[in-house]
Amino acid sequence: MNRRWSRSRFLFAAMLVALLAAGPAWAQTAAPALGSEAPASGQADTGGLWTRDTLLGDMGGLRPALATYGISLGLSETSEVLGNVAGGIHRGADYDGLTQMSLTLNTEKALGWAGGTLNISALQIHGRNLSQDNLDTLQTVSGIEADRATRLWELWYQQEFLDSRADVKLGQQSLDQEFIVSQYAGLFLNSTLGWPMVPAADLYAGGPAYPLSSLGVRLRAHASPALTVLGGVFNDNPPGGPFTDDSALRDGEASGTRFNLSTGALFIGELQYAAGQSPNKGCTSVTCGLPGTYKLGAWFDTAGFPDQHFGTDGLSLANPLSNGMPRTDWHNFSIYAVVDQTVWRAGSDSPRSVSVFLRPMGAPGDRNLISFSLNAGVTLQAPFAGRDNDAVGIGYGFAQVSSGAAQLDRDTGFFSGAPYPVRSSESFLELTYQAHLTPWWVLQPDFQYVFNPGGGIQNPANPSRRIANETVLGLRTVITF
Repeated sequence: MNRRWSRSRFLFAAMLVALLAAGPAWAQTAAPALGSEAPASGQADTGGLWTRDTLLGDMGGLRPALATYGISLGLSETSEVLGNVAGGIHRGADYDGLTQMSLTLNTEKALGWAGGTLNISALQIHGRNLSQDNLDTLQTVSGIEADRATRLWELWYQQEFLDSRADVKLGQQSLDQEFIVSQYAGLFLNSTLGWPMVPAADLYAGGPAYPLSSLGVRLRAHASPALTVLGGVFNDNPPGGPFTDDSALRDGEASGTRFNLSTGALFIGELQYAAGQSPNKGCTSVTCGLPGTYKLGAWFDTAGFPDQHFGTDGLSLANPLSNGMPRTDWHNFSIYAVVDQTVWRAGSDSPRSVSVFLRPMGAPGDRNLISFSLNAGVTLQAPFAGRDNDAVGIGYGFAQVSSGAAQLDRDTGFFSGAPYPVRSSESFLELTYQAHLTPWWVLQPDFQYVFNPGGGIQNPANPSRRIANETVLGLRTVITF
């Protein structure tokens, strides 16, 4: 048994002991969402230790003092241990963690300038990545896995106008905070239930999404109480390096201060419709009176992308006569939809409810590794009496390897004359339970099962076999300070 697995078992045990010790303190007041930062109100938080919103309360008067100048401070720590008990390249476990810090300035309170908000946030990423070390999956099992760094994340200014019916945001932004977001998918740990597989695999460096961000402008307008239009243009390549090279992340971009503007433009637009008719208005659908959000969007990238199959000489990249240089296919795009719908509620004033989500997304198969991805799932809020803020969910993720990449695999086998696996698709199931121990402390045990890891690639530890299906167990804790 390796030393890292032994350390991980100790961390598992320590978290479980902490859970048992907190038993009397399982308060059920409103709690922040998983990974969220401290409340932005800046008001003094003087409740008891187990009932206040943040662990440190008013921080000895610091928070109310900052609030008088319109400043709110956010600080949270997410820590987790994840391990594969079956399948993968080899078995083992890793610890990884994320510290999030933010400062938000209300310009009306600070400067008398109505409708303005200035935000700056930073990340401190630590630990190791199980997906990279043991799994070799397409769909990363944790949404906080990333290269270790202390980096600037977002730096933007937002201004409301037209009596708050519209607002514009300028600066360094991470698209996964507003675009392609599924409300109910956010419960889960797997990264692709946050930022989907298509942009994560197909855009430069995974696109402007955690832990990266890009300079750009975003406009939001509320056409009606139910209809919102969201659109923006951003730099498409946060690190600024070559498409398949992460050297920029190691050379200067680790700080998040490069502010690249020298590559292509990424345009993205989204229509959002908020449903939820009142029963007394004669609606007859099964979701009558239950909230739902429906989104339709697309993105378009002006840059060139390496072809997955052909070289610049017109030959297959697997052909020994090829120059090995992929052909550049100009422009890239994707179309997507998001459905979030509550389908059952125990009563009009009951927190217990069942909701579903669905998020399909497609992209061209010649210039992208992933041509289609799908997320779906079911969540149950308040699963037990007295546990109003807890949630349990079953999520599913699917990633289809593109036709160009699959054909390259076939050619590789043909020209080598040896058996070679042809990548097809990868999928996973996730079962998770989010327990709000206190308003400032969340504990989340998690189970994931990955089918056909990597789309069916060879196991580098045993090239005669593909990577076996993987069983992953995890435990995450989030503390809001």
